[in-house]
Amino acid sequence: MSLDSYTTLGNSGLRVSPFSLGTMTFGEGWGWGSSVADSEAILARYIERGGNFIDTANVYTNGHSEKILGDYVAGRSELRDRLVIATKFFCNLHPGDPNGGGASRKAIIAQAEQSLRRLKTDYIDLYWLHNFDKYTPVEETMRALDDLVTSGKVRYIGFSDIPAWATAQAHTIAQFRGWAPLIAIQLNYSLLERTPEGELIPMAERLGMGVTPWSPLAGGALSGKYTREDAGKADADRGWMVSGYLAEKTFDIVDELRGIASELDTTPAAVALAWVQNRPGVTSTIIGARRLTQLEDNLKALDLRLTPEQVAALDALSTPTLNFPANVNAGAPNLMHAGATVNGEPTTPIDFAQ
Repeated sequence: MSLDSYTTLGNSGLRVSPFSLGTMTFGEGWGWGSSVADSEAILARYIERGGNFIDTANVYTNGHSEKILGDYVAGRSELRDRLVIATKFFCNLHPGDPNGGGASRKAIIAQAEQSLRRLKTDYIDLYWLHNFDKYTPVEETMRALDDLVTSGKVRYIGFSDIPAWATAQAHTIAQFRGWAPLIAIQLNYSLLERTPEGELIPMAERLGMGVTPWSPLAGGALSGKYTREDAGKADADRGWMVSGYLAEKTFDIVDELRGIASELDTTPAAVALAWVQNRPGVTSTIIGARRLTQLEDNLKALDLRLTPEQVAALDALSTPTLNFPANVNAGAPNLMHAGATVNGEPTTPIDFAQ
């Protein structure tokens, strides 16, 4: 597989690369990002390899990430229509302004205009709601997004980090009213965060939404840099975003990743990314890099094919605890078809006397 092995995103005709380039690391305003020169080198290499799907947000490095991307593309006008540029709204970049963020009509339109200026473009390919706004009626949010699509300033819309019930509600309302539908969701998904398998991913599969995982390496915790042997010695670039993962479960998974990487002559990071990208429902995995070498390392995952035994070993070490009702529904097929064959697979008889 390569970056130009494009696939459609959800129930749409939008074609995107199997790996999306995340740009949260673009800019040094947060203390651990890439310089402008390094960011442009990463962009250039990703595009050279055939990548077309670039993900940013208004809040990333306080707007600098969008500006770096905008300056780069503006200087290469032939690129714009070849790229799928996605950005997010919600976070307030204007302290003291109660309407500076969120998902109200006023906030959405203002944030879109600000992002368009920083990106130096007249349209956004995919506009994500970044977080859940419990204070704004969902009809107001979806109608404002539909207006942006109708005006041509936005092509498609999606939700990031929103509960499954709220996403389904918004999508259903949009469908019934003939507004622009949600074509994708963005979520935190990795070998260390598999709880989206409970509701979010099944919802996306049923409703025709693409799934674009972020932090597939858990902020770097699964990169292979942090091992049991080096516990407490390696400093995490992102501090608490990584250190909170560095526990025995992580080290067990990293040990398995290292073993598989040795078998396949690759890196633990590539193995972890290959696992995510080949999960049911996943369309395009968001990869990040602060250095060009990290991007090259991550792209190795495109050529990996994990064996069923390798996948099973990783699955066993990372099995999530799914809360109600996922834990109950997991046994529903057996209760409904006890002892029968469903979709060619036998079910287990239920002994109600136990």
